[in-house]
Amino acid sequence: MERGRRTRYGRGIVTTASRRWFGGRDESRRADAQAAKDAAAAAFYELDTAQRDLRISIETIAAADGSPAARQAAERFVALGRRIDEVSHVYIEAVDAHDLDRVDLEGSVAARAREQLTRARDELVRVQGELERFAQGLQPLLDKAETQLARVAPARERAKAALLAASDALDAVRAKGVRADDLAARLAALGPELTKLNQGAAQHGVQETVQRADRILRDAEAIRAEAARLPERAAEIDRRLVSLRTRAQALRNRADRVDPVLSELRRRFSAACWQDLQQVPEEAVRDVARAEERLREASAAREEQRWADVTALIEAVRGALDATDEAVSAAQDRLTRLEAVARDPQEEVQRTRFAIRDAQRLAMAGRSVPEPRHAAPLDEAVARVERAVAGLEGRHPDYWHFLQEMEEVRGAVSRVVNEIRTERGHA
Repeated sequence: MERGRRTRYGRGIVTTASRRWFGGRDESRRADAQAAKDAAAAAFYELDTAQRDLRISIETIAAADGSPAARQAAERFVALGRRIDEVSHVYIEAVDAHDLDRVDLEGSVAARAREQLTRARDELVRVQGELERFAQGLQPLLDKAETQLARVAPARERAKAALLAASDALDAVRAKGVRADDLAARLAALGPELTKLNQGAAQHGVQETVQRADRILRDAEAIRAEAARLPERAAEIDRRLVSLRTRAQALRNRADRVDPVLSELRRRFSAACWQDLQQVPEEAVRDVARAEERLREASAAREEQRWADVTALIEAVRGALDATDEAVSAAQDRLTRLEAVARDPQEEVQRTRFAIRDAQRLAMAGRSVPEPRHAAPLDEAVARVERAVAGLEGRHPDYWHFLQEMEEVRGAVSRVVNEIRTERGHA
């Protein structure tokens, strides 16, 4: 191979070296540039990996911690991300600016490439150092967040297990021929909450996720428990319906016996003693008929397994029958009490006077003179008793008014006693 060529300039001859003589240096520079490129690429990869790992830590902290320190950490990470973008851009530009695989790459260009890539690598390494120091400072927050997040998985699993148990309980009840449409609707309503629960703490936060899991657990447990009780509840409803039908029939029979009692009251006592009871028989029959109609509605609801409607109707019937029972009983009770006081009014008088004397002794305990605010109502009670006794004189005394007056006097005396005890208890 020709090692050189001659060129004549004037008289002299100049021999120039071939390009191959310089090829060794160019290859060396290109190799250095390639090594710088590889080092920068490694630094870029390590920085990118560290940033990805740190982003996971920041997301973990954000999911579990809403404190100012956690928010500041997230803001610092964003700022570091901008710095990483800057140095990464410099690195990418340096790589794109030079094709180190070109055969005719000049040594000067390779040298410049090596210099730029080395600077890019140094910047990447320096920013990675900042990232690592930042990550070290995050460790306390990260430890706390991971502890919080550790609560999420067990809570979620408990909630899902409760939902499964509720679903199984509903299936078991349906297998027995008992519908549970309202419970099924309540269970279906938990579906959106389950979706949010599955989205996890990263989207909704630890506290909200754990609280949601607890709510699902409670609601699902309630559905399961109610489903398990449905067969027993159905049997209890059947028993109550039978009992209420029997009671309604008994009240109808008792209402038919009110008229003879009213006749006895009219015959033996003044109109003031019984006139407020005149409508009891008619009202009792009407109220019993209304209760029986509601019982038929309750039976229809039972057949359709509308448990909430059945329960509401049963309660309404029970309340109506209680009121009717009280009204029907009032006539016989009135006759019994009036007969007793007509035989011996003094028993009621003595009972009332004993209450007054007991209150007077309490008012005077530890005192030479009673408090006027206590003495006045007690003196008035004595006077009311005397007036009530005087009212019994005559041909047709109002015994019912007398009984009511004695009850009211005892009530007034009891209020004085309670007031005295309260005041002395606070002293």
